[in-house]
Amino acid sequence: MKKILEKMTEIYCFVDDFLQMNPQISKWRRSNHANAPFSDAEILTIALMQSEFGVESLRKTYSLIEENFAAEFPALCGYKQFIRRLHRLVPVVQKIFERTASFYRSSLYLLDAKPIPVCLPQRHRRVRLLRDDGAYFGKSTKGWFFGFKLHVLATAEKKICRVSLTPANYADRTVAEALTEFLAAQTVIGDLGYRGARLQDELLEENDCLLITKQDARKRNRRLPPVRQRIEAGFSILWHHFIDRVFSRSWIGLWNTILLKLLFFNLFR
Repeated sequence: MKKILEKMTEIYCFVDDFLQMNPQISKWRRSNHANAPFSDAEILTIALMQSEFGVESLRKTYSLIEENFAAEFPALCGYKQFIRRLHRLVPVVQKIFERTASFYRSSLYLLDAKPIPVCLPQRHRRVRLLRDDGAYFGKSTKGWFFGFKLHVLATAEKKICRVSLTPANYADRTVAEALTEFLAAQTVIGDLGYRGARLQDELLEENDCLLITKQDARKRNRRLPPVRQRIEAGFSILWHHFIDRVFSRSWIGLWNTILLKLLFFNLFR
């Protein structure tokens, strides 16, 4: 319990300090209720604690806080209000993630994508969840799934720099240029989803970025450095935090939940 309280305090101090240091981000309300009794920092602290608790949903996280840490959140609002306010904070969460992710620099970057299914394969024939928000059928190494695809650019030290969430039928190479646009004279290692001379030429010309895949290494009878396995290890940690378990009923809710888990991953790995 003491360890959890220390981690909760650490998260709250980080979020609250960040919001106070960036008033243009935190002062998003334009009403008489600009200073709510239950602060935005407390809302985000509870949401970030989902990864620390290791539970699959925000509802379970809220219940654990309500049952065990009510003294730390004396003005705790109801669950429905908590979710509504959390969804209103999507731009704030995105700014915090972008600002913190911009601090990470490396001489070598890793590019990969993983599926975010919104249902089990048994429901593929009748699934409607998030279809209007872009969910679609796609295929991964494990077979067909319905949902989205999470594209990630990470450093060799397993810090996530850029992310993009697309429908599952989007090819990996379609977002590679956008993810690597801030790199200059850097090397990126990608899996076979990014193979192709055309994409490599585009990244080299537009972003001055050298893309290397397993296919390139095989052509030269060489092996990629074992650093490529680090992004797989990072994905395993994120999956342990239930990043692929979708309980959201809107794209905004799904995107916010994913960003919060990625932010926690960067801060505490």
